[in-house]
Amino acid sequence: MELEKFTQILILIHAGFGGIALLFGFFALVSKKGGKIHKKSGIIFYFTMLASAIVALLISVLPKHHSPFLFSIGIFSIYFLLIGYRSLRFKRRNVKLKIEKIISWIMVIVGFGMILYPLLEKGVINIVLTVFGLTGLIFALRNLRMYQNIEKLHKNWLKLHLGNMTGGYIAAVTAFVVVNDIFPSYYGWFIPGIIGGTYIIYWIRKLNKGNTPKIVAN
Repeated sequence: MELEKFTQILILIHAGFGGIALLFGFFALVSKKGGKIHKKSGIIFYFTMLASAIVALLISVLPKHHSPFLFSIGIFSIYFLLIGYRSLRFKRRNVKLKIEKIISWIMVIVGFGMILYPLLEKGVINIVLTVFGLTGLIFALRNLRMYQNIEKLHKNWLKLHLGNMTGGYIAAVTAFVVVNDIFPSYYGWFIPGIIGGTYIIYWIRKLNKGNTPKIVAN
């Protein structure tokens, strides 16, 4: 099979998984937190979005499709998905955090790379990469700091889960909006993040007030 045909197949697989992730991620967001629909939709979203992001990484390193930009965004998406899903483990106090720390440090490195790569290659600042890189850095460094306090981690597991999984969904929506050119210029890169960020803030404030969904620990 010719490489370009193989690449086109990967693109279709990437788009297919991404479309499923968009649909079930939406169901997970709007359904009752901790309910059957939320859990089942969330699992489907996690695995399909993760598959879509991994395929995107493969595409980004192939000839004629080589893209440090796509590669870094793929890492960005995978980070939020992995941390968001693994945050469910923090319901227990006796958790080992070695993998979480490794994942977060990788995001720190990639975040710096997203910011510095355009400067080193072309001597200019890429607004999109800078914003995504800073976002990844802030979340990763915050998470690394939280890993130092197991009690605090246990107390805030739901905030980490909701915030990071929503971050993964924001990445999926952003990719869909940009590929389909729904908004002009840079707007497509930032509108999903603004809306998603508002949603995260809403839930964090709700949890801070003690309105925590009744979710039974596994």
